[in-house]
Amino acid sequence: MLRKIIVLLLVLILGSYSELFASGYRVPEQSLNASALSSAYVANANGPDAAYYNPANMAWMPGSWEVEYDLTLLYLPSIKYADNRSVTFNGGTQEEYFAIPTFFALSPDYNNFRFGFAMVSPAGLSKRWNDPYTRTFAEESSMKVIEVNPSMSYRFNDFVSIGVGGRLIYSDATVKSNGTILAIGAGDLGGGMPPVDELVTITRDMEGDTIEVGYNLALTVKPVKALTFAATYRSQIDLDMDGDVVLSASDSFPGGFVSAGSYTGNGSVTIPIPDVLSLAVAYTFEKTTLEFTYDRTFWSAYKQLDFAYPVSLVHPILTLAFDDPVAKNWDDVNAYRIGLTYLWSQKLILMAGGGIDGNPIPDSTLSFDLPDSDAWFGSLGFRYRHSEKLSYGAAYLYADKDDRTVMDASGAIDGTFSGAATHLLAFSLTYLF
Repeated sequence: MLRKIIVLLLVLILGSYSELFASGYRVPEQSLNASALSSAYVANANGPDAAYYNPANMAWMPGSWEVEYDLTLLYLPSIKYADNRSVTFNGGTQEEYFAIPTFFALSPDYNNFRFGFAMVSPAGLSKRWNDPYTRTFAEESSMKVIEVNPSMSYRFNDFVSIGVGGRLIYSDATVKSNGTILAIGAGDLGGGMPPVDELVTITRDMEGDTIEVGYNLALTVKPVKALTFAATYRSQIDLDMDGDVVLSASDSFPGGFVSAGSYTGNGSVTIPIPDVLSLAVAYTFEKTTLEFTYDRTFWSAYKQLDFAYPVSLVHPILTLAFDDPVAKNWDDVNAYRIGLTYLWSQKLILMAGGGIDGNPIPDSTLSFDLPDSDAWFGSLGFRYRHSEKLSYGAAYLYADKDDRTVMDASGAIDGTFSGAATHLLAFSLTYLF
């Protein structure tokens, strides 16, 4: 089976839909409850999706088999880029639509042990630029990821429980670019040669996949019935991508000073999924539960994007565009989330949430494949118990990204990104055996 590479400027990973949910390419919203509560859903995770959000909480739930199936519909509006130098550099991304299923299961209690299972898409990337200048860098950069996460909890007593899980991640990606770049500036060869700029058309077409593993840990403490403290940790996972690559560069024009070049063969690159620490506290008073969650995503693991090939690309344009390391130097970032759950009746639960999230990308290394910026988000939802065994619900989340004006170190970007947002609609069915 072919395992193909991800290419220059692909800021990787998970899922095919990410850049608007959280910092970088992380996607916290994987279930109805998490979507309705803006992912302030760690200490008060109390459904089958606790198998993913806080496996330690499985120990406190009713002792029977329970499964949950969720479907999330996403709409990403077009992002606009307005260049400060020339309107010919302006561009816009395609509007995008996605349907993402997730699944969770929870076992009965076995002598204070509980077992869970989750299948989710915890991060991702999707950008398709339409215009001549922007598609030179990111005609298509997309990544989808599926994570299978079996987990286990153990309750020591009425106050403390722990959880542990294994993470099996499959990801695949597609990267395409097609555009014209400057090969030799007018007069750069001396003696007035070349008389005008020499241009080269470069293309890339790459696809790839990989399978990697990691782990997650969880702790829940209930000092009193109404108060819950929780902490979860997800390990860093390095995606070691390798496979086939197709690159090309045309003859330069109009003078023809640079000959054509191409490469078809193997390549490899490593990109991190950063570790994440979440700390949460939830308090219940009468029919209302309020949760505050703090996330720390350790994006500083992403230092550079460096592609390796078994042989030299030889051609100077291909080497410059696709082989030289690309600095990233991302920063660790914080997210702050608050969620409110209200028991309207024995059948109906209402939820709402909101929060803010930083972005990890410095101005100097921002790129068209992931024009990230700080975000705020809000959400609401409900869950209705149809019978003793069946419940269902829906949730809506809106995330808005700040406009961002950037001049990057490479000179590719000198302008403003605007219009980034996300509309998320989640549906859920839960069944108790």
